[in-house]
Amino acid sequence: MTKNESYSGIDYFRFIAALLIVAIHTSPLSSFSETGNFIFTRIVSRVAVPFFFMTSGFFLISRYTCNAEKLEAFIKKTTLIYGVAILLYIPINVYNGYFKMDNLLPNIIKDIVFDGTLYHLWYLPASIIGAAIAWYLVKKLNYPKALMVASVLYLIGLFGDSYYGITEKISCLNSLYTYIFQVTDYTRNGIFFAPIFFILGGFIADNRPQITFGKSFLGFAISLALMLGEAMILHHFDLQRHDSMYVFLLPCMYFLFIVILHFKGKRLVSLRTASLIIYIIHPMMIVVIRLFSKLLHIQKLFVENSIVHYFAVCLTSVVFSVVLTTMWNKYKPKKAKHTADTDRAYLEIDLNNLEHNVKVLKRAMPQKCELMAVVKAEAYGHGLYEIATHLNKIGVKAFAVATIDEGIKLRQYGVLGEILILGYTAPARAKELRKYDLTQTLIDYKYALLLDKQGYDVMTHIKVDTGMHRLGFDAKDIEKISAVFSMKHIKVSGIYTHLCAADSVDEKDIFFTNVQIESFYNLLNQLKEKGITIPKIHIQSSYGLLNYPELKCDYVRVGVSLYGVLSSPNDRTKLHLDLRPVLSLKSRVILLREIKKGESVGYSRSFVANRDSLIALLPVGYADGYPRNLSCGKSYVLINGHQAPVVGKICMDQLAVDVTDIPNVKTGSIATLIGKDGKEEITAPMVAESAESITNELLSRMGHRLNIIRRA
Repeated sequence: MTKNESYSGIDYFRFIAALLIVAIHTSPLSSFSETGNFIFTRIVSRVAVPFFFMTSGFFLISRYTCNAEKLEAFIKKTTLIYGVAILLYIPINVYNGYFKMDNLLPNIIKDIVFDGTLYHLWYLPASIIGAAIAWYLVKKLNYPKALMVASVLYLIGLFGDSYYGITEKISCLNSLYTYIFQVTDYTRNGIFFAPIFFILGGFIADNRPQITFGKSFLGFAISLALMLGEAMILHHFDLQRHDSMYVFLLPCMYFLFIVILHFKGKRLVSLRTASLIIYIIHPMMIVVIRLFSKLLHIQKLFVENSIVHYFAVCLTSVVFSVVLTTMWNKYKPKKAKHTADTDRAYLEIDLNNLEHNVKVLKRAMPQKCELMAVVKAEAYGHGLYEIATHLNKIGVKAFAVATIDEGIKLRQYGVLGEILILGYTAPARAKELRKYDLTQTLIDYKYALLLDKQGYDVMTHIKVDTGMHRLGFDAKDIEKISAVFSMKHIKVSGIYTHLCAADSVDEKDIFFTNVQIESFYNLLNQLKEKGITIPKIHIQSSYGLLNYPELKCDYVRVGVSLYGVLSSPNDRTKLHLDLRPVLSLKSRVILLREIKKGESVGYSRSFVANRDSLIALLPVGYADGYPRNLSCGKSYVLINGHQAPVVGKICMDQLAVDVTDIPNVKTGSIATLIGKDGKEEITAPMVAESAESITNELLSRMGHRLNIIRRA
């Protein structure tokens, strides 16, 4: 979830789910209809706990991750809550005679690990175990296989739960489940029950199924009806040992969660906290209601009348949770407010603009042509993880990088699809190419031979030199190119060239580019004549598409245009696409310094004030990718919608700007070095041109030590 997204539907349903769990433990319709009560508490209300698991999975489980910090934080927090809950209910356990049971220590261990020390607390250890299993499965196997393994676990749990009546009639299975029930009283736990829902939540978060509200609601209604039928049949034939797990609970939860995600709005943190408190405290409220009803002789109304009893427990639980939440918000330790991600200098990455650019570029591409996102050099400085994982989520399935290590990072981040290495990889690393399913560019015939000799089957694309004279086989060397297709361990899945003057509309460059194009297609025709099946071809980079859109290929390698900019501000192209910048570079004013006329600022005293001035210091410099040759008035930044010229020499970590004529500048004010501020805008091509460079170089130097803030 990006920083400005909020799923208020999840928060509202947390509250509803908490009240459904209260219903499970109070049977509100039992005084009126046993069948109605069964349907409400044992079928409809069974969506509550899986919803909580899916919510945790939605924010926790992802194949797009490379560390376990979020998992560790979740486990620590849940363990703390579980520990507090265990202590809270010790008096009730003492009253119930819990500590007088036989084999006390083994049973306490079993309850703490699996079943909970009170009937509702099983959810907390199940969350801990289920989250760990789900995270590991998704990390190691990715979603299809992880879902398969979790489904097998769920199936095992199913036959120890609602389908146990079948299991106990099969002697070998009955023996197996007898052993299971010695370890844990139920299969409704963190091993068999929770993982599938954690994974489903993560799957929805990573893949964002594009299902309309109407279709998702219809899917939920149908699944709920089928689950109702399933449960009633099982209940009729008395097959249920417990009634938490159903086959149709899985599609029911999938569609229900998507329905809930359609509701977005303001974050409701207090409602989340209150829901958790209701879940934890409601058994205590049941005891309180029963105790006071007995003392006041009103048991007939508040205990025997099940619906009144339910509402009384709900009301007291809600009131208690509101009071506790209010007190916590008022008296909790105050943390110093700070902007950890934006306190120095940072990049803002607009994922909406990225998605927009993908759509615009795809519309400009020939039919059946696929977009290959070039994400080398930290995605042109935009952040490899942030860009590549989001592109993968929205359906981009082909990527290009410069090095094998960039490709490995993508796989470790969970990126699926083809990953083409455009540059050189040492043949000795062929095993890693195969291990991480990376596609290697063949840079010439000798290189292909060396790679083949490593003995590992490697997917490759042949690079053809049609005039750039950089990497690649000579386009006229048909025999050596043909020979590559017969190599034992080299699997050719693509062939391509690079148009080195495609960014120019000068007649000479257009002529040269057309010669390159003709040379490439002549080579393909000669390969066909030799009986070689032509693999996927690609010839266009960003400018290849913008100036030669008529070329029909299997891929278009889009780099700088994907990020919504051109290499230079004055570049002319045949296509004029509505591309939007993805990156903004910002910093904060950390110090304001008043200087007198004649005083200097910075190294070499290169700036001397010709008037009394107000100078703002920004903690950003050339080590952050902002060019040093923009010093001494050659550039400006935007503060409060006004231009503030850079004064003095740009340092490694700092620069100074003159804000004498800008109103309301203060410590903490945001300075925009690239991007929009009010009606003013500084584009990356403008900055690059001022630095006598190109946008590609400027951007690729960023992102190494700058914090990245995603906006969507």
